[in-house]
Amino acid sequence: MPRAVSNWDPVLLVSQIVSMQSLHYLTLSVCIPPLLSLFAEPTSLNHEGGPANVGMVMDWREMAGRPTVRGMQGEERWSAYTGAWSGGRKVGFGWRGDPWDGRVDPMRGWVIAFCWMVACSADIYYLYTLIRRPRLILDFALTLVFNHLVLTTYYSASIPTSLFFWVVMIAGSALMIIVAEQLCVKREMAEGLQVGPVAEAADAEAEEMEMGLLPRNSG
Repeated sequence: MPRAVSNWDPVLLVSQIVSMQSLHYLTLSVCIPPLLSLFAEPTSLNHEGGPANVGMVMDWREMAGRPTVRGMQGEERWSAYTGAWSGGRKVGFGWRGDPWDGRVDPMRGWVIAFCWMVACSADIYYLYTLIRRPRLILDFALTLVFNHLVLTTYYSASIPTSLFFWVVMIAGSALMIIVAEQLCVKREMAEGLQVGPVAEAADAEAEEMEMGLLPRNSG
């Protein structure tokens, strides 16, 4: 008896998950640094490690507008010699001529949230190209967001508690799922319509050939 064909391919599944996650972070890495350099307040940004700091992508507190650096306060300002810490390591250094009072720039969170939505828009194309099947779009989109939640919790050593952060995550997920599913369904319907007439024409041609052979066989 022939063996049943299985669609389960763990290597392909893992490859698709890794590809989606990598492309998502690559898109964020391209968008976030230049936009932060243009719109974010430079002093606090430098104390956070600069616009290219990995925490701008991986630390949920950056999007939520919460402080991620620590130091010793002196004379009602952050000491110029304590530096900035993020993700358990020193990422920034201050100077006497560039004081910072420890306040977080709210524009930085809006910029990162905007870049997240841009990355989710790019994910629509990635899902459409790499995943293709409409019934798998939901699973891969939620897997991407879940993996980010695990990674950002590990990086920041705290579970995301910001309502703004969760709203952005839900909005990005809804955008990916709804648009990517619709595009994949339309593609499958278009492919089905293309295959249908071709198959019907082939059947008609075969029937005509059979009918043409009947008189010869009867003779």
